[in-house]
Amino acid sequence: MTAIDKQVRLQAAQMLELMYAARGVGLAGNQVAWPYQLFVMNPKADPAQKEHEHVLINPVIVERRGSVEGEEGCLSFPGLYQRVRRAKWVKVQAYNTEGQLVEYLTNQLPAEVSELTTRILQHEIDHLEGILFIDKLGPVARLAARTKVKDFEREFRRAQERGEIPPDAELEKQLAGGAVEL
Repeated sequence: MTAIDKQVRLQAAQMLELMYAARGVGLAGNQVAWPYQLFVMNPKADPAQKEHEHVLINPVIVERRGSVEGEEGCLSFPGLYQRVRRAKWVKVQAYNTEGQLVEYLTNQLPAEVSELTTRILQHEIDHLEGILFIDKLGPVARLAARTKVKDFEREFRRAQERGEIPPDAELEKQLAGGAVEL
């Protein structure tokens, strides 16, 4: 466990930079081998629109309603997009970088950002729980993505063999940190 301190804020800022560099809209701590239960997001994907940036620490979905299917991708699987069924709207509670409890009710957001924001919240919280968007694919989509996923796995193992990525045991140890202490 760690407290919300200057280091956590600095790493959240670095995560936002990484997210923008990869042209993403969300990034979870465990995607960059940081052991924090936090993620960053900006549904506008525009670093100039700081008012849309959010850092969510220890996020929890407390309510889900409805169901909608939409196309989804992931920075962990560049170029792979598939349709995924998610809740139509969610209520999420989390802490911000000041340690204040914040709540996101996506059914109360403007229509132009509510669907994407709802999807991002669920996608990133899934990451923190060890669930990938490919785990949510139906049988046909899973079959369609299988070759690309196997290619990602092969390249990952090759990078480990070259020493560019730590072995699995070391990655698991790095990610064992868990929740952020308030």
